[in-house]
Amino acid sequence: MELGRLEYLQALVTEFQATDSSEAKEQVLANLANFAYDPKNYEYLRQLQVLDLFLDMLTEDSETLVEFAMGGLCNLCLDKANKDYILEANGVEPIINCLSSSNEETVMSAVTTLMYLTTPQSRQQTTALPVVECMLRFSLSASRRLSNLATVFLEDYCTPLQVEEARNLSKHTAVGIPLPKD
Repeated sequence: MELGRLEYLQALVTEFQATDSSEAKEQVLANLANFAYDPKNYEYLRQLQVLDLFLDMLTEDSETLVEFAMGGLCNLCLDKANKDYILEANGVEPIINCLSSSNEETVMSAVTTLMYLTTPQSRQQTTALPVVECMLRFSLSASRRLSNLATVFLEDYCTPLQVEEARNLSKHTAVGIPLPKD
């Protein structure tokens, strides 16, 4: 007999929680992030608290776990219920922290997720001054993907005043979030 979708996802979550193998954890998290791409799975993933799992993984030491968790959140936040959940769970801050990752995929997913999470209510948080400053730096990245995405963020999600304020602040400071390595 074939396992139903919910049962299969439940088995993945159980495997993730039960295993001590970091390789197995990475594999399962990658699978869950891929399933997060399909809207048919959104309800099941909420039910199984996979959003919390992804949010928890954002603070892990393993770059790979962070990358897959960030990718999973990016896939899930297109859905309004998931977006609301992430915002209510104070998910913006750990997502912003992923902007300092040295892994470009993690950074790309974090920027995209912040775009998807931007609402009139969350805009103050998703486009806070340090985020805008970071996007200005990313817009100068040698990576075309990252510079293009950051430019879209600045043009579509930030006010000209926010960008100007961040530019002025950047002139007076050398510290900040480093660019991801290629």
